[in-house]
Amino acid sequence: MSSGSPNALHLDGDDTGAREKMVALRGALLRLHKALLEMERRDYEREHGVVNVGELFRLVVDDPQFSWLHNISEFVVRIDEALTGKAPIGPSDSDTAFDLARKMFTPTESGDAFQKQYFAAIQRDPAVVMEHAELARLFSQTLPKERKE
Repeated sequence: MSSGSPNALHLDGDDTGAREKMVALRGALLRLHKALLEMERRDYEREHGVVNVGELFRLVVDDPQFSWLHNISEFVVRIDEALTGKAPIGPSDSDTAFDLARKMFTPTESGDAFQKQYFAAIQRDPAVVMEHAELARLFSQTLPKERKE
C-alpha cells in the first residue's frame, strides 16, 4: 500500500511500530504547536487588538513574536517528508526523530533560544502545560529498552 498521507499507518516495507511512533509524535507536536500558537495569538491581541485568520497567518510567517514557533513547524514538515517518502520507515528513523524531539522539547532557562521560549510558555499557559505533559508521556512510552531499565 502506498499513500501520500502522513497519517497512513503502514506503507510497504515499513516497520509498523516505527511508523506508528512517528505518526504519534507528529500528532503530539501538532497539538503542542496549536496550543503555543493560541497562546502567542492571545498575547499579541492583548497588545494590538483582535486579528482575523489572514492576519494571523501573516503574523505566523513574518512577525518576530511568532518566529520561534517555526522550529516546530519545520520539525513536523521533516516528519511528514519521512512519512510520505518512498523510503520505508524503520526503527532508526523513529528513534532519531524521538531523540531530536526530546532534546528540542526540554524546557530550560539556560538552553538555546527555543528551549528558553518553550520554558517561558510552560510557565504562563496551562494548555501548553497539558500538551507538554502529553508529549513527555509519549517520550517515556517510546524510550529504547536500554534506557527504560
